[in-house]
Amino acid sequence: MKRELFDADHDLFRESVAEFLKREVAPFHAQWEKDGIVPREVWTRAGEVGLLGHGVPEEFGGTGLDDYRYNAIVNEEICRAHASGLGVTLQNDVMAPYMVRLTDDEQKRRWLPGFAAGELITAIAMTEPGTGSDLQGITTSAVRDGDEFVVNGSKTFITNGINADLVIVVCRTDPGAGAQGFSLIAVERGTPGFERGRNLDKIGMKAQDTAELFFDDVRVPVGNLIGTEGQGFIHLMENLPQERLSIATCAVASADAVLQHTVAYCRERTAFGRSIGRFQNSRFVLAEIATEVDIARAYVDRGIQLLNRGELTVEDAAMAKWWTTEMCNRAVDRCLQLHGGYGYMMEYPVARAWQDTRVQTIYGGTTEIMKEIVGRGLGL
Repeated sequence: MKRELFDADHDLFRESVAEFLKREVAPFHAQWEKDGIVPREVWTRAGEVGLLGHGVPEEFGGTGLDDYRYNAIVNEEICRAHASGLGVTLQNDVMAPYMVRLTDDEQKRRWLPGFAAGELITAIAMTEPGTGSDLQGITTSAVRDGDEFVVNGSKTFITNGINADLVIVVCRTDPGAGAQGFSLIAVERGTPGFERGRNLDKIGMKAQDTAELFFDDVRVPVGNLIGTEGQGFIHLMENLPQERLSIATCAVASADAVLQHTVAYCRERTAFGRSIGRFQNSRFVLAEIATEVDIARAYVDRGIQLLNRGELTVEDAAMAKWWTTEMCNRAVDRCLQLHGGYGYMMEYPVARAWQDTRVQTIYGGTTEIMKEIVGRGLGL
């Protein structure tokens, strides 16, 4: 189905993103997967060509374009290129709302120019070793001591955890206040007591640095408080719909990219004297995947429009997140099956996608949590 979401400016931007990925990422991604990390200079080059900083005001080095369609284009082209190591999606879609909307003028001047240029890599630290989806179970603490917060605790599964120069840490600042007892504290690289653990060995997304973080009496200026003290949980809830729509956008784009590779493979691969695409089972499987991808994209495109208008609800985003990521896993698995033994070989894109996309039903809120959100929205 023809998309009606983008205009000519978006199309030109898509061409520039695709060219950047072809030139700066595709030739090197396999090595980055072996290294377990993307070099920092790739971030600055991404900043130079305008892949970062959408929504950041021009006075602070951004594009000034508060239009999520540009973010979606970056996400889609990254997925099309199978460049799963680039953490710019987190920077653009997850971190930008905190960095732009919740910071004061002094913080904006201090952080946003580097953020938009790719010189300041960011991360958000929510998950703890004993706390995943239940954010109210967070135990990392930040105790006020004069003009400083003293942070103690640990986080895990933190995307950009090794490269990050600034980490927004979800802390409990008032143990007796329940959901009103959390705050967001920015901890900067080099702060005494802030240590990074190992770069975690994951099933997929091998080039994306994902780390454990440790905080041992880390003293942070009160001026590094993000948003309002005690309102951290509310800030998280306000920004999670965009994060989940971002994951949905990537899920649809990833499924579509694997579908296109598989269609091409089925045209070329022969069995019993004809291309395997001519067998009814192959055609039916691919027809089913193509239909699901198209329908999912229509819902996500609508979600992008609602997000741009400030009307995307928590339930809308949860529906998009759980359904598209489950669809993506089904689609990639079925495409791998159509490749036969070659689908199990890592030199084929479908094998890498099978590894990389599996986490989508887990991060950003599991499928089960998304269904719980939708169910509560029905008044149940």
